[in-house]
Formats: sequence, C-alpha cells, structure tokens
Amino acid sequence: MFSTFAAGFALSFSLILAIGAQNAFVLRQGLRRAHVGPVVAVCCASEAVLIFSGVAGFGIIAQSAPWALEVMRWAGVAFLIAYGMRALHAALTAKETLSTEGQATQSLQAALLTTLVLTWANPHVYLDTVGLIGAVSATYGTGRWVFGTGALAASCVFFLILGYGARVLAPFFAKPKSWAVLDGIVGVTMLGLAIKLALGA
Repeated sequence: MFSTFAAGFALSFSLILAIGAQNAFVLRQGLRRAHVGPVVAVCCASEAVLIFSGVAGFGIIAQSAPWALEVMRWAGVAFLIAYGMRALHAALTAKETLSTEGQATQSLQAALLTTLVLTWANPHVYLDTVGLIGAVSATYGTGRWVFGTGALAASCVFFLILGYGARVLAPFFAKPKSWAVLDGIVGVTMLGLAIKLALGA
C-alpha cells in the first residue's frame, strides 16, 4: 500500500517540478507574500479534480478494455521521454529568472483568476494529470486510488513549499543556472521513469 502511495507521490512530484507558468506564478506570489494561502488552495483543489478524474476515467477503460493498458503504458513511455528531453534541452538553454521588481501586487480576485487560467488553460496539465497519472494509476488495479492520493499529496506538498518557502528559495532561483540545474534533475528523472515504465517495473 505504501509503495503504491510512494510511486504516485514520486511520479507527480517529478512532473510538477518542471518549470512552468503556474509554478513561476506561485513562486512569485510567495516572494511577494501576496495571497499565498488562497493561491495554493486553488492549485491543490484543481490538482485533486484533474488527478482523480484521470484515475476514475482510466480505471473504467482498464476494466472494459484491458488491452488499453498496454497502449497507455507505451504512450506514457513516449510522453515521459519527450518530457525528459524537453527538460534537458531547457537545462542547456536556460534563460529563466525570477524577478518581482516593477510588478504590482494583484488583488485577491485577480490572483485567483490568474491561478485558474494558468492551471486550466495549460494543455500540459491535462497530459500530466488526467493523461499520464491516470494511465499509470490504471496499472495498479484496485490500488489506483492510493496511487492517485499519493500523486495529489505530492502536488499539495510542492505548492506549499513553493508558496511558503519562496523567501528561502529566492536567492537560489535568482540565477538562470539554478533553473538549469532543476530542469536537468527533472529531465533525468523523467527518462528514468520512462525506462521503469517500459520495463513494467
């Protein structure tokens, strides 16, 4: 049971580490100490809806068409490889920085609206949560809900660290090289997960 939870946690945490507009926004809100709690809450609630939609949907597919598991598995392998290569490319060409200078603090309503847009208008979030996490969870059979819970826990932990630990992380993410290191770690992790999934481990 714990290994299934840990597997979901590891996959989700690796996926969400990838640098993106949503993560950068939460980090910047943390740096400003502006509406951090509500922003993190919206991110976690959105992740819950997306992840458990994927777990439920792919569970139904697995029961009605067992052969689809193999299709899902290899689609997941391809996606992880592509994701990993993209992260490694970003690591080699990193130009991302984190600056809040000259940026006015948003109202709570504007901050929440921005969070929703960055979350739900991003096509990658559906591939990550509904697609990949849902597909991998289906391979765990009845344990897929435990897998999904582990995945959600990782997302919530990550957003809490990102929002409330921003002041500690600020010096690190002030330089492009720091983002390159993070992207490099993400890339290697993604490729490792692809190999593991391909081998059925």
